Order: sequence, then structure tokens, then C-alpha cells
Amino acid sequence: MPHRASHVSLSLCLASMLASLTVNALPAAAAQGAPVASTCPAVTLSQPFLKWGDSSSYQLVAGGSFEGSLVGWTLSGGAQKVAGSEPYGATGTVGSYSLGLPAGASAQSPFTCVEASYKTFRFFARNTGAASKVLVHVTYQTPIGLVSIPVGTVTLTNGWQPTPAMPTGAEVAGGLLGGTAQMALTFTAVTGNSVIDDVFVDPRMR
Repeated sequence: MPHRASHVSLSLCLASMLASLTVNALPAAAAQGAPVASTCPAVTLSQPFLKWGDSSSYQLVAGGSFEGSLVGWTLSGGAQKVAGSEPYGATGTVGSYSLGLPAGASAQSPFTCVEASYKTFRFFARNTGAASKVLVHVTYQTPIGLVSIPVGTVTLTNGWQPTPAMPTGAEVAGGLLGGTAQMALTFTAVTGNSVIDDVFVDPRMR
């Protein structure tokens, strides 16, 4: 059974919040000669969800396979690396680890560069007992602070499955922040015990 996701109106929320935060900050940054990049650096792409009919090319989020160091990830509430990995080898090989999120735990990814084409992200997940739900936020760095918006909640099953594609709002953030933006993903276990693995962002048209 595939995971189910409910989404909020991310674009409207993000546009409103970023516009109010940056309308005065961006001119000041420009006056100080702050560099504005129009595109993100080249990255390694793959098609990890081809098996499920998604032929888009994706970028693995830094540390998003949970196989090596989790430097840059912020873990709280008991979130930790655990044994076991999604069995499909979405990164090219089947791993040995994933990220466990007991109820109430939270994990935030490192910030990564996104632009207007980086419209969606996906990851693999399962529960470890009773039905569980994971709430996902996107967080953007702005000239005067962080803006965090809930994307939606994913209801997990007891077997590893990819989540539906979820929106980043990057087309809005990139436009308001000068072409590119720095985005992080935050995963919070709302109910039950959850496990996530292999977090990918989709840079479309690259």
C-alpha cells in the first residue's frame, strides 16, 4: 500500500511570509554588494524512483542515505541512525542504515541550494508497529532569519515505500530571494514510531 500525504497551500504561505520578510531586507543586502546566484552548482543526479513510474532525475540530500556521517543534520527527541535500510537500492546499492524517529522526535537536514526548478522532494519511509505519521516542513534561510512552512503529513505503512512527491516551494523562494535559496527539510514523527531513508530533491529540467 503506498503512503498517503496531505498537503497545505505551500506556495501561498511561502510567498506571503517571504515577501513580508524580505521586501526591505533585499535592497539593503544588494546595497552592501551581497552576491546573488542565479543557478545552483552542478550535482550528481539519478532516477531513484523509476521503479514506481517516476522518471525524474533527483539529487540525494547531503547525508540523506544515513550510511555515513550525519554532520549537518540536527536531531532531537531521540532521532538516531538505526540498522536497516530501504531494500530497493535507490542510491545505487542497498544500504545498512536509516533514520529512526520515535514519536515526538525530529530531524532537520543540512541546508542545500535550490532554485525554481527544484520543485519537489521524495524519500522512503515505513513505520515500526502501529500506523505512524510524519509531518514535513521546508525551512528557508532569508536575509533576516529562517522561515519554516509545513508541507504536509505522510501516513506510513509497515513496509518500505517511497512517499508521494512533496512540494519544496523553491519556485517561490528562488524568485523572491534572487534566483536561488538555501532550503532544509524537517521531519517530525507525529504519532507512532517511524523510519525514513534516502531523501532526494528533484531539480527538474536539469
